Amino acid sequence: MAALLAAGGAQATDADRNPNAAQLNGKVLVVMTNHAKYPTRSDTTGLWFTELTHFYDVAQAAGLQMDFVSPKGGEVPIDERSQGWFYLDDAARAHLADPAFMARLKATLRPEAVDPANYKAIYFSGGHGTLWDFPDNAALQRVSEQIYRQGGIVSAVCHGVSALLPLQDNNGKPLIAGKTVTGFSNMEESLSGMKPEVPFLLQDALVGRGANYKKALFPFTSYVVTDDRVITGQNPQSSTEIAEAVVKRLRELD
Repeated sequence: MAALLAAGGAQATDADRNPNAAQLNGKVLVVMTNHAKYPTRSDTTGLWFTELTHFYDVAQAAGLQMDFVSPKGGEVPIDERSQGWFYLDDAARAHLADPAFMARLKATLRPEAVDPANYKAIYFSGGHGTLWDFPDNAALQRVSEQIYRQGGIVSAVCHGVSALLPLQDNNGKPLIAGKTVTGFSNMEESLSGMKPEVPFLLQDALVGRGANYKKALFPFTSYVVTDDRVITGQNPQSSTEIAEAVVKRLRELD
């Protein structure tokens, strides 16, 4: 049964929070969008920055290594709004000011160059741009399905959950059919003012693939769902909690 972790209800284990806990070995493939343009808005989309940095910091503290990949490879755009003072914390600002970290966002791998056998998990970060270049990328689909079939974790946050839409199980059926998942909700899309811009509503698309969609009682609060080896987070506020959930599940699988 899926474990539903709502805001205020997530309980990190001592191993998740204790810096002296046994370190995990292995690698996570972190996926980011290359898409920057809205249909009509003058500002740009791209990676929602803290959906990368919050995950990165938790995974790194647990001992995990991470490779960065994007549908086209190369440079990843960063959503303009996500760099506003309201959305950034001190840790994210430190990453923005770190030349070595930012250089990695200009030289991401192409999925065709990735060997899925090297990874224990894949994590799809969000940002509205993912709705355009995650769902129809055959190479990303191949990598994700192989990581899952070899016993790894498929995880995603916010709009990055769109990457799960095309994934299939061994029988050719949608991987998320019958699974409990979350992702950016229709209400949040409306409240964000982006509903007229997006190519589809993620919540509706997930339900259309047969998923059991769940969301937090209040919009823009952390909400994470773990359904065995499929782990999803609803919105940017869920980025730390989903990282903790992935680390916890990896420890259970180790």
